[in-house]
Amino acid sequence: MTQNLVPVTQNLAQETWHWQDKTAKLSLKFYDNVLREVALSGGVVTIGRQPDNLLRIDNPIVSGHHARIFWENNHYVLEDNESFNGTYLNNRSVSRAALSDGDVIVIGKHRIEFHGGAGKRDASSSSVTLDRTSGWQAQVERAAPPQLEATMVLDTGKLKEMMAKMASGAAPVRPSGIALVPAYESMAVRRRQIGMVTIVAGRTDRQQYFLSSKFSVIGKSMMASIRLKRWFAPRVAASIHQWEDGYFLVRAAKNIRIKINNAEVTQGQQELKSGDQFEVAGIVAKFGYENG
Repeated sequence: MTQNLVPVTQNLAQETWHWQDKTAKLSLKFYDNVLREVALSGGVVTIGRQPDNLLRIDNPIVSGHHARIFWENNHYVLEDNESFNGTYLNNRSVSRAALSDGDVIVIGKHRIEFHGGAGKRDASSSSVTLDRTSGWQAQVERAAPPQLEATMVLDTGKLKEMMAKMASGAAPVRPSGIALVPAYESMAVRRRQIGMVTIVAGRTDRQQYFLSSKFSVIGKSMMASIRLKRWFAPRVAASIHQWEDGYFLVRAAKNIRIKINNAEVTQGQQELKSGDQFEVAGIVAKFGYENG
């Protein structure tokens, strides 16, 4: 039987080598459909939505650089990269974990099955030369990736619902609460005025932010659009959504308190109007428009 293995260095210099049967590999699946198989050679495999990842998952609930898998202390390790929606190993949320043969990783709506082979790295892929995947990664890091739309954040209930449907083999269903904007509508959005947020008080990485994406996250996560610098700030506190009828401030969880113009927001979201001042997670910010 011929194995459909895709070397992670397929875009480097044209060279041919043979993978041994014992080589570990990853199988990317969407429900029961195998989308791609990647053979591991002991280097780093990055996973995410940006095109510079070695294993790309083009889905709006997957972060740009979501997770990575690498060789350490005689086994492969899975590590979450502070992604918005988390990385799951065998139905448990993990930040870092050693992989064993048969493990199932869930990222967004996709499954990645880990096949450990003989449980060891293929010795033929280790030589006095640099690891091929390391060379590929170095090339990737020299090129700045294009900016994608911000990652859509799912609440815990929606994520559990989605994973349950995946486990039952149900047909692909877009998680409730996520609306994808058709191309003709996105043209109208681009013609709209661009919103902006100016920090009045509190610690953030910048003082002013332009809300050019449909979705801007406020939090301490490395991938947040408005990044909080306070020690105990939440990874995701709130988000600002750009919809057809304006910008809306949405809290990430029920325990997050938001005030707009000194009045506490009791519902999960509220429209922002030019001149509004809002408070969330230790910052005070003013909303307006770029040319307003």
